Amino acid sequence: MKTLTLTQPDDWHLHLRDGALLSRSVNDSARQFKRALIMPNLCPPITTIAAAEAYRQRILAALVPGNDFDPLMTLYLTDTMTVETIQQAAAHPQIIAAKLYPAHATTNSAAGVSDIKHIYPLLEAMQTHGLTLCIHGEVTHGDIFDREKAFIDSTLTRLCQDFPRLRMVLEHITTQDAVDFVCAQGPQLAASITPQHLLFHRNQLLAGGIKPHFYCLPVLKRQCHQHALLKAASSGNAKFFLGSDSAPHSLDAKQSACGCAGTYSAYSALEFYAQAFASIDALDKLEAFASFHGADFYRLPRNQGQTTLVEKPWQLPEILPFGDTEVVPLAAGEPLTWQLAAKA
Repeated sequence: MKTLTLTQPDDWHLHLRDGALLSRSVNDSARQFKRALIMPNLCPPITTIAAAEAYRQRILAALVPGNDFDPLMTLYLTDTMTVETIQQAAAHPQIIAAKLYPAHATTNSAAGVSDIKHIYPLLEAMQTHGLTLCIHGEVTHGDIFDREKAFIDSTLTRLCQDFPRLRMVLEHITTQDAVDFVCAQGPQLAASITPQHLLFHRNQLLAGGIKPHFYCLPVLKRQCHQHALLKAASSGNAKFFLGSDSAPHSLDAKQSACGCAGTYSAYSALEFYAQAFASIDALDKLEAFASFHGADFYRLPRNQGQTTLVEKPWQLPEILPFGDTEVVPLAAGEPLTWQLAAKA
């Protein structure tokens, strides 16, 4: 049986939700990853140091014995956040980033930034104090398949010019345009890539009828963009690293008149990535993408433990318990070739 042993990886873009839902999402992620960067778009959003600390404690309390997991926190940027909050966050050992959601761009983003100019003082403070900016890189108008490129052209280009020392992550990139832009910038700009955008393209969402459990934002793009992401992820370029953007929604919220955006990949995220890298004969590049590049960019030590995958066909479950409801995992019922080895 073929095996693949990696330095224990991290997930640099993760939604866990809150309350009773944490038991599912936290432990699925902790089974695979040592650390994760936790997104702040709860209701209400995580906009203060105290809220971030309290949320982190709820996450830790939801872990089952034997799961060793370190949640790293982000703050949700708003038009009214103060520079003092940014200064305090930059000095906090468990808060390593702040998240830019353009208002109404995605799930729970209504309180996000209405005009990028409104947060220029915050961005200047982040640049000064070394707090990383994580970006949902889409505009909120125009063709939904073009919104990432439009954001790069209208906003990100200007941010790179106006804040040349601000460390930024363009999260969940989906296009050749994003790959090219990130490669063309200096070391202050990096990007995370999700498993769904490596494995699937818009046919899986739309062909033969709309498939709500493939609906995420940014949406799946053309196959040529999927291929560009695979090439970038497996290139060895340290600007690209793992960020699952696993974002669970209950079955009834996904299969509704206005289904929520987000896919639940946390149940098998690392196995999805192995499947993607194996599809282009690049498994030797997975460790750097999953375990080194993100830690290096965030200036954190690489993990010391190891994780092993085995080449062993198995089938994803059709549905999973999720608090007092249910969640459908990404690619439910489909076969995977790689599987996490059982812990010794």
